[in-house]
Amino acid sequence: MMPSALENILRSCNQVGRIGMIPFVTVGYPDPSTTIDIVEAIVEAGADVVELGVPFSDPLAEGLTIQRSTSHALDAGVTPRLCIEVASTLRKRGLNVPLVLMGYYNPILAYGVDKFCVAAAQAGIDGLIVADLPVEETGPLFASAVSAGLCLIPLVALTSTEQRIADSCKIASGFVYCVSVLGVTGARSEMSNRVKNLVATIKRHTSLPVAVGFGVSKPEHVVELGRYADAAVVGSALLEVIGGSPKRSAARRAANFISSLSAHAKIDVL
Repeated sequence: MMPSALENILRSCNQVGRIGMIPFVTVGYPDPSTTIDIVEAIVEAGADVVELGVPFSDPLAEGLTIQRSTSHALDAGVTPRLCIEVASTLRKRGLNVPLVLMGYYNPILAYGVDKFCVAAAQAGIDGLIVADLPVEETGPLFASAVSAGLCLIPLVALTSTEQRIADSCKIASGFVYCVSVLGVTGARSEMSNRVKNLVATIKRHTSLPVAVGFGVSKPEHVVELGRYADAAVVGSALLEVIGGSPKRSAARRAANFISSLSAHAKIDVL
């Protein structure tokens, strides 16, 4: 199988001596048009891949910050269809970095698994992350995603057994998402010292890039991840910046924040 755009961009980052930057934004927070401005601004600031969060009423993997952004978006009427339309608009405006939809399985089922994957691919989406879908139950989505040309990106946790890690890597494409904390999303002061070992275990089972997320919030975290990971995912800390900004300056402040992190994304092999 040919490497995907997701895999290629993260490998190209590593080849020039840095880890990839993967910001997460909730579509519709603070509103759809500002989401588009934010995505364009953070790409200019150094984002290599962007995760577009699909709002869902029961975001069980999320901490308070993403829950609030999701609730805000749902109250404003944001749907999976609108999330796909936002991606399509970004592509029409010339955005060329890979885009990933991150969300939960219920909205995909309600949309129709095949229809969702086809619509996402046609809109220019490169991959899917489904936070509540166990690897044992990925069959239908995996088949539809492969058929549509989408990557399916698994989440691997600190509590995952080696067998589950191996099973997750078998269905993975694009990259593998390493969850760095025991718990939900949210900015944290320190990274778990167990993450390095988890990344090493994942790399025994796949040659795909490994991204680390959940809790990445400051330059020191990015510096640390540059010692063993291929990419850093930042979500809650970015959403806190967006939520704490007037709408007219949200994109600029989001870009400044991502720029401050990407400036520390150098790979350190020592």
